[in-house]
Amino acid sequence: MKLTDFDYSLPKELIAQYPLPERDGSRLLSLDKRTGSIEHQTFKSLSSLLKKGDLLVLNDTKVFNARLIGKREGFEGRVEVLLTEKIEDNLYAMLCKPSRKLKDGTRLIFGDGRLNGKIAGEENGFKLIRFNTNGSLHKELEKIGKVPLPPYIKRDTEEDDRARYQTVYAKNIGAIAAPTAGLHFTDELLLSLKEKGIETAYITLHVGFATFKAVDEEDVTKHKMHKEYYQIEEDVADRVQNAKKEGRRIIAVGTTTCRTLEAFALSQELKGWTDIFIYPGYRFKLTDGLITNFHLPRTTLLMLVSAFSGRENILRAYNEAIDMHYRFYSYGDCMLII
Repeated sequence: MKLTDFDYSLPKELIAQYPLPERDGSRLLSLDKRTGSIEHQTFKSLSSLLKKGDLLVLNDTKVFNARLIGKREGFEGRVEVLLTEKIEDNLYAMLCKPSRKLKDGTRLIFGDGRLNGKIAGEENGFKLIRFNTNGSLHKELEKIGKVPLPPYIKRDTEEDDRARYQTVYAKNIGAIAAPTAGLHFTDELLLSLKEKGIETAYITLHVGFATFKAVDEEDVTKHKMHKEYYQIEEDVADRVQNAKKEGRRIIAVGTTTCRTLEAFALSQELKGWTDIFIYPGYRFKLTDGLITNFHLPRTTLLMLVSAFSGRENILRAYNEAIDMHYRFYSYGDCMLII
């Protein structure tokens, strides 16, 4: 498999810059992974596409304001920071620019002095920063940090992003990117699924750098994923395994949920760090269906959905979505693959 096998051309005007007024107003492309047949629906019709007994698994991670704008102590000029991973209390890995000027011990100041931290070394290509705070770091980040919108959204963050770049069921703080397939759900839609007899369960995977790390190997099998933390409650693991034994379908909401289920299937560990990389040839152990947004070319996300439904099916579906002017990426429309 070559990296170029996972390429396609997308007109930039199809990259959604804002969410729709209603979360469940997005379009839904339904793809049959066996036959390759395609149907076009709206997300509000999801309950009609699933059946009683299906187990819908969602990722309840919560995005924190991981983007910071500050400066070096004693210098003018702006420093941009994206926190990528919590190492321990108040110690984080980060991407930053300019990076080369940030030597060990350099103090960075954010929010007009409200928050500061010192560069504390480097690890695996990431700068480390230790924040100086006696209170809750996340409370400070909530006040002075910015929503970490992805770089293909070509605008500054706005107040509405605080709610819209977050699922309605977000609970456990720790993600630097939203599990975007979940952005389409509303409380009302979740209730309608329950009334139809479709079960829901929640797992946690804190979406991190692995989600958007570029693949720079032409032989994709040589790509190394960055690790991300996941957790599954014991009762949820029991429900998932029982559904599998009973022949009921397990529908993963998002690639992060899919990766968590498959990591658990391989390790049987309820929590830990996973660097699972799913690409064509992988045999899925737990996931029977997948709800997912449209993904960037040449990414591990596109490779995962290609593994799930076949590369040819995916690229044909993407081309049809482009022809029909679907909205792409985080704030865009989505697919149901089943």
